[in-house]
Amino acid sequence: MTKLFIRWFKRNFSDPQAVILLMILLAGFLLILTLSEILAPVFVAIVLAYLLEWVVQTCERTKLTRSWCVMIVFSGFIGVALLLSLGVIPLIWKQLENLVSEAPMMLSKVKTTLEALPSQYPNFITVEQVNELYQSLGDKMGGLGEIVVSVSFSSLLNAAALLVYLILVPLMLFFFMKDKHVIINWCLRWLPKERYLANKVWIEVNAQIGNYIRGKVLEIFIVGMFSFIVFSFMELRYALLLGVLVGFSVLIPYIGAAVVTIPIALMGYIQWGFDTQFIWLMIAYGIIQALDGNVLVPILFSEAVNLHPVAIIIAVLFFGGIWGFWGVFFAIPLATLVKAVITAWEEVKTSDDDEAVEAA
Repeated sequence: MTKLFIRWFKRNFSDPQAVILLMILLAGFLLILTLSEILAPVFVAIVLAYLLEWVVQTCERTKLTRSWCVMIVFSGFIGVALLLSLGVIPLIWKQLENLVSEAPMMLSKVKTTLEALPSQYPNFITVEQVNELYQSLGDKMGGLGEIVVSVSFSSLLNAAALLVYLILVPLMLFFFMKDKHVIINWCLRWLPKERYLANKVWIEVNAQIGNYIRGKVLEIFIVGMFSFIVFSFMELRYALLLGVLVGFSVLIPYIGAAVVTIPIALMGYIQWGFDTQFIWLMIAYGIIQALDGNVLVPILFSEAVNLHPVAIIIAVLFFGGIWGFWGVFFAIPLATLVKAVITAWEEVKTSDDDEAVEAA
């Protein structure tokens, strides 16, 4: 058994390039795993820098210097952020508060429907099951109310932390864009010079991360805006809140769309019952999801995502379980990193095997 392990280790890690790549990956993994909460503002700034880099590069084609382009793009970003913070977010929060205040009335309507199920379907549903389901719904809604109240009371306590984010993130974003090459060159000084394999993986993953972040943010905006327009046209209550929820559901491929179906169907039933309007709502939501999966995603991620759906779901579950929100957000780029590493490793092994054959 020991000989087999030694033979496997020599075959896969005899090349110094492979060892260097493994060390860099382990160091990055441990750094993020242990300091993820402390470095959260840095991660936010890096994501925003990736998002805005293509705008800066587009601006540079107009013969302006990078410093001027960064100033223009950064000013535009701050303007949009202020517009969202002062205009859209308060409306969403207001709808969320109204939803929580009306939760008891909604629960009573749901309770009436649930209590009628045992008489309509006695062979499938019992009274005990209905009571347990209703109790579970009550606990969930009560927990939601507690979350909203706790956030409201703790907002003053978190004001200092929020202020730090509002100052540090824009500041780091500006310098990440302005001094991008200086920062990258400084980081490269601390890496081994024999890193051809690591550079090859980084070039591929770097392009994939940039394409993915830009595509994902654009997908969130398009899906959320289109959902809000459709829900408003159908006069669905809490259209803005539900539209935002549908937009952010695309962060979790396949799973997010299925989960968000529940609140949309529940709100439609509470407002209209099982009426024609409810059916049209679900048809419209199904069309939105179909257009997103079959039209929008292939257009936005044709170059960024080349992974099997099973690999994507496993990546979301695995990295989301390790790093929470950021693990879910970067699940596909991280899966792409794993794929790039495996591909590069196989190329090294193949070249080593060919050299061994030629030497023999």
